[in-house]
Amino acid sequence: MKKLLTAFVGSMALASAPMAMSAEANKELKMAYDADPVTLDIHEQLSGGMLQLSHMTFDPLVRWTKDLGFEGRLAESWERVDENTMRFKLREGVKFHSGNELTTKDVQFTFDRLKKSQDFKAIFKPFSELKVIDDYTFELITSEPYPLLLNTATYIFPMDSEFYSGKTDGGQEKDAIVKHGNSFASNNMSGTGPFTVASRQQGVRVEFERFDDYWDTESPGNVGKIVLTPIKENNTRVSALLSGGVDFVAPVPPTDLERIRNDKNSELVTMSGTRIILFHMNQERVEAFKNPKVRQAIAHAINQEGIAAKIMKGFATPAAQMSPEGYQGHNASLEPRFDVAKAQELMKEAGYEDGFTITMMAPNNRYVNDAKIAQAVAAMLARINITVDLKTLPKAQYWPEYDNRAADMMMIGWHADTEDSANFFEFLTFCPDADSGSGQYNAGNYCNAELDALVDKANVETDLDKRAAMLQEVEQRLYDEAAFIPLHWQDLAWASKKNVQIEPILNVMNFPYMGDLVVE
Repeated sequence: MKKLLTAFVGSMALASAPMAMSAEANKELKMAYDADPVTLDIHEQLSGGMLQLSHMTFDPLVRWTKDLGFEGRLAESWERVDENTMRFKLREGVKFHSGNELTTKDVQFTFDRLKKSQDFKAIFKPFSELKVIDDYTFELITSEPYPLLLNTATYIFPMDSEFYSGKTDGGQEKDAIVKHGNSFASNNMSGTGPFTVASRQQGVRVEFERFDDYWDTESPGNVGKIVLTPIKENNTRVSALLSGGVDFVAPVPPTDLERIRNDKNSELVTMSGTRIILFHMNQERVEAFKNPKVRQAIAHAINQEGIAAKIMKGFATPAAQMSPEGYQGHNASLEPRFDVAKAQELMKEAGYEDGFTITMMAPNNRYVNDAKIAQAVAAMLARINITVDLKTLPKAQYWPEYDNRAADMMMIGWHADTEDSANFFEFLTFCPDADSGSGQYNAGNYCNAELDALVDKANVETDLDKRAAMLQEVEQRLYDEAAFIPLHWQDLAWASKKNVQIEPILNVMNFPYMGDLVVE
């Protein structure tokens, strides 16, 4: 992690070395994911699926490498001007899908839009200004020293300001961000990325075609067309690969790992993951959840190791905190605390020995075995007399319910796309604040202003050892208060036909760089 955070301390960083010239992009790839993108507006929702779409149809200023360093994409170079300022130089001659040319005007437009996005504005809170120097030079300026400036720049996928400006025939502003709505940006797209969206039928099929004027002529990618079919059912999705119906599938469920390994025509790629799966307990909906002993009882009632072993078939790492090993906030002293007798004792001490009834919601096609995990958690809570009314929903219907905090306990998975512990806290445990975007996904309405202030302090601390100590203290105190119920870090698995070279384009962030994919 220290390597990641110090990658940009030097005075100048340059784009990665050129790759071999691309072959003609004439291959077709049939791909099956567990769900398709819920919108074409990359600022409408912060999720893994939307960031995967962003890397297919847009390009970021910089992107992560496999070793958690940075490589330039639309940013040709960058340099530190002072402790609050980083200057970027854009590549010249980059075209949007519309034919418009990329300039700093588009980066400014994108930055301003990100600052308005309900899901993204918390990430950009440290930034006070984007200052345009000329058509291809700009500066990102933070209000205080910020150790994660380049991490955050991986979120800036410049949008076509001319394409997204003005009004539709119906009088709607084209740049409007409409959550779960029918906006211009949710149905139309102009990016700089390797693929355009040729056609889209929500929940059925998305067709992508190679962008003829794509700027990265040195990419090895030779795929000219991608057909994405959402297949929610794990067995059906894997069977589609094994029967030859599709060429690439994700995710691969734990129950099918051996099935794919034993198939001579298929390739399996696995990686240890950093996405935490957890449950929030809504303290505004359930009076008992305000009592830390009740929350601690629930934490003791959940058998994380059992879930990882039996439901995830060992393809997960039991968790007692959000920060995985390698993150600065990872606190090695924290361990799962499954102990039913202790849980029952805590319920009695809290005055809830007879229990109570709650509602629970979880998706059934977003995370590996999400519905089965929820069912297991509900059964475990029954042992401390908490009766659960469980409802599971497809991803597209689940997220509006999650945003509305529609159940007493709700499941979420979170991968810190800044590859840093603070990102977990800012979105999942900060006191909810609609104006700043803090606590945007804190469905438990847990609030500890003192801990939030400690995270804010860590976010301007450039001494990495001091910063790590602060973030580890946050994890300890969240654990002590049972602010949420961590389950496990979800491992990653993808599979393809033997001739589809997926390993080079995969990473722990789970953003396959499809533009660089080679099919033999």
